[in-house]
Amino acid sequence: MESRQFSDIRHYLGKTQSELATLLCVSSKTVQSFEQGWRNIPPSAERQLLVLLSLKKSPEPGFQPCWQTTDCPEDWRNRCVVWEHKVRHYCWLINGTFCQGEVRRSWKKKMEVCWRCKVLQSMLPPVS
Repeated sequence: MESRQFSDIRHYLGKTQSELATLLCVSSKTVQSFEQGWRNIPPSAERQLLVLLSLKKSPEPGFQPCWQTTDCPEDWRNRCVVWEHKVRHYCWLINGTFCQGEVRRSWKKKMEVCWRCKVLQSMLPPVS
């Protein structure tokens, strides 16, 4: 996650740095350093922030599950935990998904794909 994305999401959520720090269990200085790019945003903070965003911003009416949105082949779906548990548009939240033909076992590798995917993109606030 880029520092700008972090800041945009915080603003969209309507939280001050201090309020978001409380939600993420970090200090206000840590949130400030994430937004300034002085410190890398760890996967735990990125994941929590995206969960908060998803709770505030529900998908558009008629939004399809990720396997339909990405036109996922049946043999891929059958090997994916998202399909197995029918978590629909929360594919970005779960490690071990079978996306684009492979499992990305680390959060970093997974999110490199997710940030470019229209499923996660549909959740993001407009860029400032």
